[in-house]
Amino acid sequence: MNGVLPLFKEKNMTSFDCISQLRRILHTKKIGHTGTLDPNVDGVLPICVGPATKISELLMQSGKAYRGSITFGVAYDTEDLDGNIIDSKPVEEPLTNQQINDALSRMVGDIEQIPPMFSAVKVNGRKLYEYAREGIEIERKARIIHVDYFKQIEPATYDQDNKQQTIYFEVGCSKGTYVRTLAVDLGKQLDCQQLCLH
Repeated sequence: MNGVLPLFKEKNMTSFDCISQLRRILHTKKIGHTGTLDPNVDGVLPICVGPATKISELLMQSGKAYRGSITFGVAYDTEDLDGNIIDSKPVEEPLTNQQINDALSRMVGDIEQIPPMFSAVKVNGRKLYEYAREGIEIERKARIIHVDYFKQIEPATYDQDNKQQTIYFEVGCSKGTYVRTLAVDLGKQLDCQQLCLH
């Protein structure tokens, strides 16, 4: 078999789970994905099979698009729903569309991003999430990523009871971009605690 399979990855599956199952189904070891989706995220994961694995790097360099939601007012240690709440800051008044759009536009182009502690980036031969699970904070170098666009795709909602506001977004970005970290950085720009949802 030779080609690219646009696989829909369900939540609670790792990208490696997808590869493992496809190897059994297709009876081939020559399979690779074109980027990692977090376990709690669903979406299309392009899978290269057979000789097509030679173009996986080319596909990864072409950029990606994600849709999701960001809730302002609460922060998690993993920057997503998998972790523990580490801080909260009520959003006393709803942010205006202008405020949100201005902040989103400031994050377009080449920007610096520090990889999150709960990630597979290796430092001194160990993955960052291994340090994080031991409660060890490691200094990480900022990386340059590229954001093609970062925009709202439907009206934001405001939760009066919990003093939280949720925006719904789409982002086009380069390989190596952590979307949950974009959410954190956006929250900092707007002086909110934040949580990236999907």
